[in-house]
Amino acid sequence: MSKPVLDINDKPSPMQWLTLSLQHLFAMFGATILVPYLVGLSPAIALISSGFGTIAFLMITKWQVPAYLGSSFAFITPIIAAKTAGGPGAAMIGSFLAGLVYGVVAIIIKRAGYRWIMRLLPPIVVGPVIVVIGLGLASTAVNMAMNNPDGKYSLTHFSVALVTLAATIICSIYLRGMLSLIPVLAGIVVGYVYALAVGVVDFSQVTKAKWFEMPDFLIPFIDYNVSMTWEIVLLMVPVAIVTLSEHIGHQLVLSKVVGRDYIKEPGLHRSILGDGTATMLSALIGGPPKTTYGENIGVLAITRVYSVYVLLGAAIIATIFGFIGKVTALISSIPTPVMGGVSILLFGIIASSGLRMLVDSKIDFGDKRNLVISSVILVIGIGGAVLKVSEQFEIHGMALAAICGVLLNLILPGRPEVNENMFETEDEHNNHVA
Repeated sequence: MSKPVLDINDKPSPMQWLTLSLQHLFAMFGATILVPYLVGLSPAIALISSGFGTIAFLMITKWQVPAYLGSSFAFITPIIAAKTAGGPGAAMIGSFLAGLVYGVVAIIIKRAGYRWIMRLLPPIVVGPVIVVIGLGLASTAVNMAMNNPDGKYSLTHFSVALVTLAATIICSIYLRGMLSLIPVLAGIVVGYVYALAVGVVDFSQVTKAKWFEMPDFLIPFIDYNVSMTWEIVLLMVPVAIVTLSEHIGHQLVLSKVVGRDYIKEPGLHRSILGDGTATMLSALIGGPPKTTYGENIGVLAITRVYSVYVLLGAAIIATIFGFIGKVTALISSIPTPVMGGVSILLFGIIASSGLRMLVDSKIDFGDKRNLVISSVILVIGIGGAVLKVSEQFEIHGMALAAICGVLLNLILPGRPEVNENMFETEDEHNNHVA
């Protein structure tokens, strides 16, 4: 383990602090604003809620865990479905309930330990569900890339998407060091410039925007009535199965990078509670659910700067950006095909990371048990199966796939023993970067 440049509680100099915090902000920026862009929420609120959520996470983990929380991709499809069913307020209620699940799980882990959750969510369940998340969004990415605002095929728009995709891939493969961690942001910038050149960008709102502007907060009981239905619960809450396993994986990787056992101190229950609290805070102001970001763990690994002050600085800057009207308008002016081009790669990477989890965990598909579990999850999830008991009681696609996977894993004989490091292999321990 290399000696850290700045350890957990080391305070950087003012200029160093600003520079290092901006690095973390740029690392998460592209992915964090993509989620609200896709689901029709405010990018400004996404930035503000990521800042608030990160600060809450740092406080709950006793300023010991250097992590940044951004928008969760796992909730994209459920948020769209919830908004269709009951408007933006329904999506926020569902997000809040999902965050509440984190709190319940944190309490149980505090009382009973954490082995049970690893038994509930082994790689054979989590891996295929992550594949479902990525491939389930594939058509969304392609439609964004190919079509004009009227929904018709446009070669000009598709060229914007392809240029953006090419730039993102080139930056990801050929850039080194810190620059290799911001290929999404670099791709968006290149795609935006090309879109300007071919006349796809409407820059009028940027010139009209004020420097200081109050974002469009979505406040419960003010902007929408709070009413819970089984449909909202079943759309949003089961997704916590996926994000909880993602969180555990990130904490294991972060422990290796920083050289501390965060599962034991400050404890997995605290980090899960921090993640859940961030999601609930975000829901209360109209932002998407939150999750720890692999990109920011990658920044820690490369820079060896583990100071929580740096993460706090990034959270404060993100919050400030959310109130700058020019920044918000600039984000909103990004053409759909630019985001579509980035999404083609990002959604594919999500699916591939599910496959990687299965490979790294040495899942044997010669075993009929594993073959059955993964097959059922993939077809139900990607096929968009719906379990409709009544008009108010439905379980959709990914949520249904995750529930089926958990149940099959518990019911079918031959369940393997729990491996506490099942979310990471020894090779990752030695070579993991992001």
